[in-house]
Amino acid sequence: MNAVFGVDSQQSRWRTIAMFALGFWLSSSLVIDFVIMPCLSTAGMMSQASFATAGYSIFWTFNRVELLCGALILASLLVLRGSSNLYHYVRRWSILLSLVMLGIAIIYTYIMTPQMSAMALQLNLLEPVSGMPAGMVQMHEGYWLLEAIKLMAGTTLLSWCYQDYRRLVCS
Repeated sequence: MNAVFGVDSQQSRWRTIAMFALGFWLSSSLVIDFVIMPCLSTAGMMSQASFATAGYSIFWTFNRVELLCGALILASLLVLRGSSNLYHYVRRWSILLSLVMLGIAIIYTYIMTPQMSAMALQLNLLEPVSGMPAGMVQMHEGYWLLEAIKLMAGTTLLSWCYQDYRRLVCS
């Protein structure tokens, strides 16, 4: 199909990888943030003593998937850097935005998730769970700020990749 439209198959593969990784990453982030975590919260799981362990295992897995998606996106955009039809400044911005997204995934994986899990971990089994620990509110605010930056950067990258693809197909 790509040969019919005159699109180089190598470029098309890397563009498809970037668009798939971006779409998967953004949609799975939205599902985690707006479906899974609110459902766990309304079910009362966040008030359970074992929530820190369950939350860590959910985010441990998801953070590794985020790292993989970030690496795929960056690698794809680096390969497409010289051959993309996008304007020169957009190519530079796309690399920068993909680095920002990968950096956010690294911050989540190695800083925020372990810190938040450590704060929520109840070490004294005789004391009842007393709500959210003191520093957790600031961690959540930082998480939502980074999440908003990630979603904006990812949406921008996805739209640029799609526009680049449309230019190739239409030309």
